[in-house]
Amino acid sequence: MGKRPSFIDDLARASASGAGASQHTGIDDDALLDAYSRTVIGALERVQQSVAHIAVERRAASPASHGASGGSGSGFLFTPDGYLLTNSHVVHGATQLRVTLADGSTHTADLVGDDPSTDLAVLRIGANETLPHAQLGESAGLRVGQIAIAVGSPLGLAQTVTTGVVSALGRSLRSNSGRMIYDVIQTDAALNPGNSGGPLVNSAGQVIGVNTAIIPGAQAICFATAIDSAKWVITQLFAHGRVRRAYIGIAGTTVPVARKVQRYFDLPSTSGVRVMEVVKGSPAALGGVRVDDTVVTIDGVAVDGIDALQRLLDASRIDREVEIGVIRLTQRLNLRVKPVEQTG
Repeated sequence: MGKRPSFIDDLARASASGAGASQHTGIDDDALLDAYSRTVIGALERVQQSVAHIAVERRAASPASHGASGGSGSGFLFTPDGYLLTNSHVVHGATQLRVTLADGSTHTADLVGDDPSTDLAVLRIGANETLPHAQLGESAGLRVGQIAIAVGSPLGLAQTVTTGVVSALGRSLRSNSGRMIYDVIQTDAALNPGNSGGPLVNSAGQVIGVNTAIIPGAQAICFATAIDSAKWVITQLFAHGRVRRAYIGIAGTTVPVARKVQRYFDLPSTSGVRVMEVVKGSPAALGGVRVDDTVVTIDGVAVDGIDALQRLLDASRIDREVEIGVIRLTQRLNLRVKPVEQTG
């Protein structure tokens, strides 16, 4: 056998030296992690115990089918007494819901209510102890480019974590019910089947969105319902078991309002809602709202985006005439519209 190359001996000595240093010099393993890794690990430690796997059973699709169909998704505890937030499409039509928590315990869950229009649902599990729960953050102040961390149970693989950034804000996404979900967060944190309903969190471990969808065939284009929208839905589901909304019949998107326009018309905000579609025969159409109008107020209250518009069109405005302030070309108009209750 020939002489062993000297670099092999050098590597062996370096390896032994390194191992000895870590054992005898007391180097903290955390010091070997870069700042990004420490941030992600810290955020995960704050939220991971609240994340749950949800197993779903549904009735057979047709009499010819045998047994029951199933599915699964993710969710997360947001109160210490057993309330979970997840996606409507995960639990809608379920006959039985089983929730497995991070500690491995399994619980039967009841559906408090779901809202297909935002693809959100609230579940409740019985708990005899205080449960670890996620802290709900805010989505209003999000910035494109900030860290986004998705946690869930894709394909039944519990506590799976993916990371990325907030790619875009104020997106619109068509839900399974066919309605548009507004003020959606776009992220490149990878989602897979089963991630639906899990939390999207910021670098502080606060929930900023509820993971909801991917675009099949696309790469790094994933979506989450903004947590500010989710908070409002939660209060509605607690109060009514469903979300009662006033309907005026427009589709729109959040847009900035030029500073000079804001000053000239003395507007309360630097953004509004550009009308992209007006449903024929709808209250908005009957009230004179047109495509390309920018909605800036409802009854004098600022409408600075789609999320604000949805919150203002609550049950209190059903069948009651409201004044909608719009900017149309060079005019400020106040239009009278009578919302009806949203159905379906």
